[in-house]
Amino acid sequence: SNVLRVRMAQEDEMRSAWLQSGEISEPFDLAGKMALRSRAEVATDYTVLGFTHILPQGLDHILFVLGIFLLSLRLASILWQVTAFTVAHTITLGMTIYGLISLPAAVVEPLIAASIVYVGVENIVIGELKPWRVVIVFCFGLVHGMGFAGVLSEIGLPRSEFLTALLTFNVGVEFGQLAVIGLGLVTVGWLRNRRWYRQRVVIPLSAMISLIGAYWTVERLL
Repeated sequence: SNVLRVRMAQEDEMRSAWLQSGEISEPFDLAGKMALRSRAEVATDYTVLGFTHILPQGLDHILFVLGIFLLSLRLASILWQVTAFTVAHTITLGMTIYGLISLPAAVVEPLIAASIVYVGVENIVIGELKPWRVVIVFCFGLVHGMGFAGVLSEIGLPRSEFLTALLTFNVGVEFGQLAVIGLGLVTVGWLRNRRWYRQRVVIPLSAMISLIGAYWTVERLL
């Protein structure tokens, strides 16, 4: 995927287009003034961008959400963790985009990978939601929000619909996370009442998630 940005010399507004491999952008009229996209068009574009940043492009975020899902299939357990994660990454996404906080990608990306290691290991060690898990998921959500902000910074936000783009990107991210959880339920959720579910599903998958996260942590640090 690639981001195409176009700005006329006499204008402040920048147009951005997210192009998949082999896709052709809409034509840009370089001779005249570029027409601004409507609020509905911006909302649609950035909702899709947020969703696709999770599915299929955000493998690290997918593994983290799956780690949340695998701890326990009890609805309360999933809701507590997802809510904490959502609130946290919404806070840092907004604060980073508005320039209130900033961390370099060299710090953020290894921390995201380390968060994947943690949720996988804790899934193996404990089999139910503990109070500290929600707090730690919230803290890691703050880090993931900075990662989302990095993507938005690369794409760019239209000045005329800055808040619309920011909010709908976040909505798209939430839809992506819910889709990951839904896929998890469809794939292994129907096995949750089996006596061997934890031993044969939760522990092996959590171990695999942790190993991938550990590899990414080392790779991103180096």
